[in-house]
Amino acid sequence: MNKYNRILLKLSGESLAGEKRYGIDEVRLRAYALQIKEVAERGIQIGMVVGGGNIFRGLCGESKGFDRVRGDQMGMLATVINSLAIHSALDAVGVKSTVLTAIRMEPVGEYYSKWRAIERLQQGQVVMIAGGTGNPFFTTDTAACLRAVEIEADVILKGTRVDGIYTADPEKDPAAVKYDEITFDEIYAGGLKVMDLTAITLCRDNHMPLIVFDMDTAGNLQKLMNGEPIGTKVMR
Repeated sequence: MNKYNRILLKLSGESLAGEKRYGIDEVRLRAYALQIKEVAERGIQIGMVVGGGNIFRGLCGESKGFDRVRGDQMGMLATVINSLAIHSALDAVGVKSTVLTAIRMEPVGEYYSKWRAIERLQQGQVVMIAGGTGNPFFTTDTAACLRAVEIEADVILKGTRVDGIYTADPEKDPAAVKYDEITFDEIYAGGLKVMDLTAITLCRDNHMPLIVFDMDTAGNLQKLMNGEPIGTKVMR
């Protein structure tokens, strides 16, 4: 039995860089593709949003003299590059997928709409939704929450390099304690850096559950589909 029928998987651009710290690590890319394949073969519908921080981040560009709007547009293009990379990796392991973009750039990808995305999902394709929201000043976390609500996903799965949400950064504070479950309001109150507040509010107000988990450990995505208690679950 599958725990979920339709998911929105959010990956950071940095996660694709792997050990390289910049660009795309082909080993990490293939490992992700194989995890996604395991889930897709179970008949689970998969939408995906990936960040672009491994190539360019708008806020960093602003600090170096870039206009914020142009910087964010460059970041949007970086998410398209990453989505095309995942699209190619999925194709290499025999998984059908498609790239939809929030800004028009045919023939790189089809222009995004809710109904086009759902149609492709129902056809059994993994749907990469690239280009953020298509607007500056919004993160790809916010884009992931927006798209999850639009495509009527059962849950957002945020894959990270840590195994959930902690009271503090576990890479800096060895005394940090992991939450098994937490509410969106508790994230607000605790000032926890899970997603930006716009994304958190969008999830909370639309009753969209979120699970933060370690995507770098092979098999974790499959375990979530089995209903195993992996990562941290965030509920209203």
